Amino acid sequence: MLKAIVIGASGYAGAKLAYYLHKHPHVELTALIVSENSQDGGRLISDYELHPQLKGVIDLPLIATSDYSAYINDVDIVFLATEHTVSHNIAPYFLEHGCTVFDLSGAFRVNCATFYSDYYGFTHQHPKWLDKAVYGLAEWNVEQIKHAQLIAVPGCYPTASQLPLKPLIEESLLDNSQWPVINAVSGVSGAGRKPSHNNLFCEVSLHAYGVFTHRHQPEIATHLGQEVIFTPHLGSFKQGIHATITCRVKAGVTSQDILATLNKYYQNKPLIRVYQKNLPALKSVVGLPYCDIGFVLKDRHLILISVEDNLLKGAATQAVQCMNIRYGFDETTALL
Repeated sequence: MLKAIVIGASGYAGAKLAYYLHKHPHVELTALIVSENSQDGGRLISDYELHPQLKGVIDLPLIATSDYSAYINDVDIVFLATEHTVSHNIAPYFLEHGCTVFDLSGAFRVNCATFYSDYYGFTHQHPKWLDKAVYGLAEWNVEQIKHAQLIAVPGCYPTASQLPLKPLIEESLLDNSQWPVINAVSGVSGAGRKPSHNNLFCEVSLHAYGVFTHRHQPEIATHLGQEVIFTPHLGSFKQGIHATITCRVKAGVTSQDILATLNKYYQNKPLIRVYQKNLPALKSVVGLPYCDIGFVLKDRHLILISVEDNLLKGAATQAVQCMNIRYGFDETTALL
């Protein structure tokens, strides 16, 4: 049995992590930790005002601390469902003590220190671990993940954006004179549990944000090796991401070529579902660990539709999928 802890366990992604790790036949969930000043400290994760869906499933307490020395000698795996500066500061502690770390923040996703000063507003202090970090886009980096100690789990928008595009880029089907245009809509849970005016139920309204400035754009472009135009939107729903991607293909590329390419890369990937006739919708994936992909091609103009649950394939279940790959378990263990 692998012993695991979750830090940031009271958040939406942290609670999902706890649920799937609790289900895992090869993992013992030994502690759920929150920040030392968290008001959730001392409460059960299944408390009515936190995550009552876990009542009778996981009734572990949330431990408020910044002193991890009590856990370091009795843990194999650490999941960080924390803000990026927190992950940046604490991941090296666990790594230096031999733990494997799965970080759901952006703190180690791009192996370039200037990326963080340019887009995240802080100076990266851990070049050794930044160089060693493996990007956890599970379907594409299997071999690297198998040998990694630090896995940087991709963001929800980058996962939904990259999975449809990467096969087409690999097979050189896109006309590079036109950048892919990604318009993606996320549920309000993507903003986390902390309340703000913008995510109040009566205030949420479909709108674009971070236009030309969102930090996920350079993450997407870096790992695609392709510039993109990325515009995120907040939707009036709780969970899920719906991405509409418009691009142009090279002359002579047919719908059958697109379908054959997607199937070539994903037919043996159990958490990617490719649609041949219809287009996927959020109801197909919310509460499930899949990314569903569909497309329509007309006169060299290709529209790709990608949907996922932002808290699952966009966060918690992709982290567990990476853990399964890292330790040689079936990729879908505890997920399906």
